[in-house]
Parts: sequence; structure tokens; C-alpha cells
Amino acid sequence: MQREWLSFPETEGSHVNRQQFRSVFSSQGLVVLPVIHVLDNAQAEKNAKLAQEAGCKGIFLINHDFAYPQFVPIIRHVRQQFPDLWIGVNFLAVTGKVAFPILADLQNDGVRIDAYWADDARIDERRDAGDQPEAEEIQTIKQRNGWNGLYFGGTAFKKQREVDPKDYAKSATIACGFMDVVTTSGIATGHSADIGKIETFRQACGKKPLALASGITPENVGEYLPYVDGVLVSTGINIKDDFYNIDPARLASLMQRAKEGEDA
Repeated sequence: MQREWLSFPETEGSHVNRQQFRSVFSSQGLVVLPVIHVLDNAQAEKNAKLAQEAGCKGIFLINHDFAYPQFVPIIRHVRQQFPDLWIGVNFLAVTGKVAFPILADLQNDGVRIDAYWADDARIDERRDAGDQPEAEEIQTIKQRNGWNGLYFGGTAFKKQREVDPKDYAKSATIACGFMDVVTTSGIATGHSADIGKIETFRQACGKKPLALASGITPENVGEYLPYVDGVLVSTGINIKDDFYNIDPARLASLMQRAKEGEDA
């Protein structure tokens, strides 16, 4: 039996709170979402199965090696193989302006995608909260197309326009009005985020869900447990020197340490 689509139409997306986010995953603690850098159907399917067997509540798929038109058939395949798994996607270097119509088309074809993660949600802390033309356009496109998954929006995110640390709080505050899950990172893939930055984001986000998308490992996850609701993790759980495949032992260790933190 296919799992029911979980969305929040009554909250108009951007008003989703931390408790609602965790309820999607039936979790009271940290939500661990492995990120699979896809190569083909078989590799994506194998890693999705590893994540599911480890007890992960969901996964993200991302295309690092080819453009999104080649990625979409792989998304379809993974959904077909895992009809009940929570699946999010990231079209590399593509904002919701392009992504949301594609996701709506998939939704209309019966291919449920539970979340979209954009590296850049186009938040501009140099402007006032009420003057965010790019973020507003993305929000309008999402609403107009009727795709009803969760939007993870990259804010002060790696490899995007650099944000002055003194403006982190303003960036996070503005972001809360334009996405379901405010999502930030360290300075680069595999680099842990500065704890001070995450503390600032947590305070600014208030009851808004906060996700961290770089540098999480089994060894450091405990440092972030007080602040974040979800982690999007790849290199920290992958086989050493392998960008594409999960190490089951590393993932099991991360899941165990996240659970220990929840029970503490």
C-alpha cells in the first residue's frame, strides 16, 4: 500500500513548524537523510536500499554528473522501486523556479516526490524581508504549479554568494518566510559547519525547521543535535574515497549516535 502524501496545504508551506516537520517522519529526534549522488538506476537503487535498511526515514537524490533531464528517469525508477520511501531531490545548480514545474509534472504523472532541496533559495540579506523579488518569484511558481512537497531552501549555503557572518541571523529570518525547511551548510562539501553559525541560525529560525547539509559525520553529529532538525549527509557516511556509495557501517554508526543523542 502506497504511503499517503504528507503535505501541509493549510499552512501554505512556509509556515511549517518543527513539530510538523518531525511528524512527517514520525520522529521526535534528528532526521537523518542520506544524499545519494546518482550515476544510474542500479547504483541509485542499491544505495536507497542501504539507507532504508539502516532505518533512515528518507533519502535525497542529486545529479552531480549530468543535467537534470537525464536525472528525471532515474528519479522515476527509484520511486517505482520504493513506493513508500520518503524521497527528496536536488537538481544541481537549479532553483525552484525551474524545478517546481518539473516536480508538478511528475506529481501529475503519479510520481510522488516528497521534497525539493535547492542549494540557493535566492534569499538576499542585503534587502529587506519584504523586498525579495527572486525568492518571491520562486514561491509564486511553486504555488501556481501546485506541487505540494516540502521545500528545503539553501541559505548562506556552500558554493553560493558568500554571506557575511554578521548577516546570518537576518538571512535565516528572511528565509523562514519562503521555505518549509531552512537549510544551511559549512563552507564546502565535506566541511563541517561552524557551530556558532548553526547556533545563530537556530535562534533566528525559532520554531521553523532547520537542516544542515554538509560535514556531518558519526564523530561530530552530537555537536549539532541541540540545533538542527534534519541532516542531509553524504561524504560522512560514504565508503572512503568513494563519492557515490554508502558505507553501511558508517551509516549505522551515525544512526546510532543520533539515537543516543535523542535518548540522552
